[in-house]
Amino acid sequence: MIRLLLAAALAMTMSLLGTRWLIAALHRRSVGQPIHEDLEAHQAKAGTPTMGGIAIVASAAMAYVISDLVLKLTERPGVFTYSGLITMGAIVAAGVVGFLDDWIKVTRERNLGLNKRMKIVGLLSVAIGWAVAMIVLTEQHTTLSFTRYDLPGWDLGRIGWCVFAVLLILAATNGVNLTDGMDGLAGGSAIFAFGAFTIIGFWSLRHPEIYATPHALDLAVVSVAMLGGCVGFLWWNAAPAKIFMGDTGSLAIGAALACLALALNTQLLLVIIGGLFVVETVSVIVQVVAFRGFGGRRVFRMAPIHHHFELKGWPETTVIIRFWILAGLAVALGLGIYYYDYLATGTLDL
Repeated sequence: MIRLLLAAALAMTMSLLGTRWLIAALHRRSVGQPIHEDLEAHQAKAGTPTMGGIAIVASAAMAYVISDLVLKLTERPGVFTYSGLITMGAIVAAGVVGFLDDWIKVTRERNLGLNKRMKIVGLLSVAIGWAVAMIVLTEQHTTLSFTRYDLPGWDLGRIGWCVFAVLLILAATNGVNLTDGMDGLAGGSAIFAFGAFTIIGFWSLRHPEIYATPHALDLAVVSVAMLGGCVGFLWWNAAPAKIFMGDTGSLAIGAALACLALALNTQLLLVIIGGLFVVETVSVIVQVVAFRGFGGRRVFRMAPIHHHFELKGWPETTVIIRFWILAGLAVALGLGIYYYDYLATGTLDL
């Protein structure tokens, strides 16, 4: 518990101060975000500093490392594990892919960064590297899991689990990336999800006989460090944003959520906990299918769906807050299902 609190406090503080420094540094270098020409209401945001995800990723990584070192200095046992290190490594690597995408956007002054092929190759490398490392270096379960490794417990085998893991990481990074279209929407929603995985990690630690997740505490520390990083960043990213997270932040957050869900054996539960990101992704898929398959018809005025409500006349802050509420409700439902399953095991221990 001490390390969780320490990691959260360190990440939040470093992100809060680091983002402020980053805003000033990017302003001095005139590094600003190009805005898509279809978003007339957002044109006033053109030039706002981007790549703020650097602060989220850096603060989370440093808080993760420092929190362990502090415990060791106070003669408490450190808890670095392969699961935690590999997962934090994947988060940083996904952030690097996003950084390259953002850097191309701002240096070429256009809203297109890495081409689709290069972006997919980068994310595939991160996803495959994480999945293989988890299989080789940890005692990762290879079952299809909902709330624990043995529910439903279908064994996918090493190769099957790796394929599933790669697809889930790609889906999650894309989902968070699509959600990052309004000030604070993705960051605020991610805070709820990381809070859920922090609780799940700690709960798994307390009940190893049920969840059999040997590195649960370290994974909870990774999650709470990302939570703290997002909180500190949101202070400056809340509408009207003084900085955007860019793909640096959204791809790192998506990778973090997927890797945590996989490592904590709650892959299918991620669909509920990350419900808002799922809805945003589905809205784009529906829009594309309708447009290409039904003669250019549109289901939404614009996708992802948050822009649909914006074009209907909802103020941006209204959309953001209402979507935050939906994200919170989805997380509450996910945690409720997780706890209900725990009660169903018949080992109630409050």
